[in-house]
Formats: sequence, structure tokens, C-alpha cells
Amino acid sequence: MNQSVIKALKLLNYFTMETPELTLKEIANKAEIPKPTAYRLLSALESSDFLYKTKENEHDSRYRLGLKLLELGQIVSDQLEIRTIALPYMEELAQEINEVIHLVISSQDEATYIEKVDSSRALRLYTRIGKSSPLYVGSGPKMLLANMSREQQEEILSNSELYRLGDHTPIDKQQLMEQLETIYQDGYAYSIGEQDADTTGISYPIFDSRNQVIAALAVSGLSSHFEGDNLKLLKSKTKQSAQTISRQLGYRGPDL
Repeated sequence: MNQSVIKALKLLNYFTMETPELTLKEIANKAEIPKPTAYRLLSALESSDFLYKTKENEHDSRYRLGLKLLELGQIVSDQLEIRTIALPYMEELAQEINEVIHLVISSQDEATYIEKVDSSRALRLYTRIGKSSPLYVGSGPKMLLANMSREQQEEILSNSELYRLGDHTPIDKQQLMEQLETIYQDGYAYSIGEQDADTTGISYPIFDSRNQVIAALAVSGLSSHFEGDNLKLLKSKTKQSAQTISRQLGYRGPDL
């Protein structure tokens, strides 16, 4: 990481409950750096809304933590809350359908698996809590990507070399965009063999109190299990669980 970024972020540690406001001089002294250097780093944090300046004169400036930190803290809080709330329903769903259940969120332009409940079957998918994957591979990641704005989708996909994980064959971007639109309209995602051979995944969105999609509830298993009446059952049960979790998180919109 860029050393200037590291130095700037370290300055945030000097703000505490006891000292919520600090002057430029105080920060420079605590960090043991020249005032001009401190001012440059603080200005960068201020421009990004990590800090805001409460007072400035010819002798000194005063700073407080900015609203961007509140926004980021709320995201972290939501992630911790959703794991706690979702896990019992994931465990209940796993008992009912005996397939692997994942809870997936988007993080830094990737999909991250933040919770998992295994099935009792011999099949073991190569996923773990904390695993990241591209947002365009698998039903859970695609569900998240499909519910982002067109601008976000374009930005994420323009920064990625699109290829399938198994055989590294290229993915047609236009076809992918059309697929994302279908996922958004249908309200669920369906993938076959995109992360593990001979496996299928289905995912439904999880909404928060602002009626925004903040996670995907994904069910994965052998493709032979995702057929006919059993597929209908899997979709119905997964959709119901995603809706229940959403309601517990404060979602007040229409049924999924």
C-alpha cells in the first residue's frame, strides 16, 4: 500500500472518545511529523470526508472525524448483524433441503462468502468463510451484481478480465449484461458449473431496512439434485428463507 495512504489513515487513530477533536499541532506532535506534512495528510482525509475541519485560522486548524467513517461503520455493523440474524435460518434451510447454504456480500468489487452451512452429503464444495470471487461467477455473486446500478456494473466489469474459473475461456460481456438483466427481472440467479464442476447454484436477494440488496442467500449442490420437482422445492424454500431474513433485517417491501 502507498506509504502516504498508510500515514494518513494512522492519523485517524488519534481521535478517541476522550479526544474527539484535535488541532493540527496536536496531531503533528502525536504522529511526530512536521506540521506541513500533517496538514497535507489531513487535507487528503478531509477531501475524502474521513475528517472535517471545525475551525481554521492563521495559527492552527481543528479536526473531527467525518461522516464517511459513520457510513463505513454502518456497513460493517450491517455485515455483523446479517450473519447473526441469517445463520439460524440458514441452518434450518440446510436441514430441510440438505444442500450447502452460503451467505454472500459484495466487498471491494468482489463477492465475499461471510457464512456457510454444510450439508450432510458426501459432496464438499471448496468454499470457506472469507473466500472472495469475481462478481460475475456463480449465482450468489451474480445476484449481487445484478442488483447494482448499470454504472457500477460497467465499472466493475471494465476492471476485470472476464473468464470462466474452470477452463479460463473468455466470457462475452454483452451476454453477461443480458444475463444480469434477466436475473434482476426474475428475482433469482441460477448457475451451472461456474465455480465447481457438476454443481448448480440458485440464489435469492436479501434486503435491508432501506429496501436495498445487501446479500445473497445461495444454495449449491450436485446438478442432479437441481431438477424437476426438487428444483421447484429448492427455489421455494430458498426464496422463503431469503424473505424471512430480509424481514428480520427490517425489509418492508413487497414479497420476493
